[in-house]
Amino acid sequence: MPFGEKPDANRRYTIDFNDIYKRAIAPALQKFDVEYIRADEERSGGIIHLPMFERLLLAEVGVVDVTIPNPNVYYELGVRHAACPRSTVIIGADDAPLPFDIAGIRTVPYKLTEGRLTDEAAQAFIEAFVPRLEHALGEHDFKDSPIFQLIPALGPYPLPHDVTDSFRQRSHDLNAVRERLAAASRAGKEGKERIGQIEAELGEINQTNAELFVDVLLSYRDVEAFDEMIVLGERLPSWLKSRVPMAEEQVAFALNRRFRLPDRRPDDRDRAIGMLEALIERNGDSPETSSLLARVYKDDYLEAVERGEAARARGSLRRAIELYRRGFDADPRDYYPGINLATLLTLAGTPEALAEFGQVAPAVAFAIRRAGGLTSRNYWLAATALELAVLRGDAEMTRRALDHVATIAMQPWMPKTTLNNLAILQRASDEALNKILLAEATADLTALWEELKARA
Repeated sequence: MPFGEKPDANRRYTIDFNDIYKRAIAPALQKFDVEYIRADEERSGGIIHLPMFERLLLAEVGVVDVTIPNPNVYYELGVRHAACPRSTVIIGADDAPLPFDIAGIRTVPYKLTEGRLTDEAAQAFIEAFVPRLEHALGEHDFKDSPIFQLIPALGPYPLPHDVTDSFRQRSHDLNAVRERLAAASRAGKEGKERIGQIEAELGEINQTNAELFVDVLLSYRDVEAFDEMIVLGERLPSWLKSRVPMAEEQVAFALNRRFRLPDRRPDDRDRAIGMLEALIERNGDSPETSSLLARVYKDDYLEAVERGEAARARGSLRRAIELYRRGFDADPRDYYPGINLATLLTLAGTPEALAEFGQVAPAVAFAIRRAGGLTSRNYWLAATALELAVLRGDAEMTRRALDHVATIAMQPWMPKTTLNNLAILQRASDEALNKILLAEATADLTALWEELKARA
């Protein structure tokens, strides 16, 4: 199933798939004596193929959410139907349009209200889903794969017993490790030692446990253990780095972050640049890789301004703009490189930069709306809408975004991060930015930040 908040097929609203999993799917699964895994493709930076195929081939039951046209979900459904004659349960929102090839397959629907699953709808889904799971676990002769239904002589593919017998135990172990990592990540900096203990227990990196090392890397990031991220990055084998570019991206991120700290190494930033440039050379520009490299130059620009190094500041600003532009051009649906490009063009303030801003801003606004805009409960999406409204001098949209941000900010560091982004805009010229609107937005966010700090 998809992860996080995603727009529905018609871009009317956003759907919180994590909420659906936690309040509807998992409670139904917990009624049975089963181990269940939700393959976290976003956390692991893309599917690592051996575990993915293993789950699709060996899981007694596959549950597939087809609410939105997610290519990974449909690919995995195809693999499952081609390999397993039985026990694939399809679920989805009751108003989701289905492709012709699966429109005739029975699904278990859930009802969404403007993209949200109400308590009543969650309970109704559980009541409908549990009997289907019970049937899937208990009926061994029924074939629900269209391929095996159409070709009765086609039999299931036998797999070695040593593979099938250990699958459930490995599934249990995988979930147990991820639960421990999640608990350690929530412990803040105190969790660093616990994450290190888990890393040591995992032993050598191999095809079977590789995705857990990606989880370890991201858990270190969660507690800002940049030294440990870098050391682990040096352990990662080349086959894993080539298969999961996000692993190298995160190590470069850690190198750049450490360079801004007192215990930095002199070559940290150069190493980060080298790693990211090599990734772009190998894989081409992408919103993630190009934006990470742009962030390195953006940091260098801000530091050069503080030191009064005007020539270096101009050079790093131009380089950061170029990279954010390339990241946004690679996928204009991704608002992150777009909003950073818009911000830096405003800071540049030249006639050419402001003319480009006039072209970029509508595209960023469209990307924000496409992802849900101010109908979303995603703080970072709403904060991006706020930043763009300030950049465009749109007082009405700024007020709407501020009101929405105030309803969804849960932790003090959220508005604090947005305040830091707005503080950078103080460097813009009065001709490039409405400083009065910027001051008003800053004041409101500061009040929200102080209120959340008082509650914490």
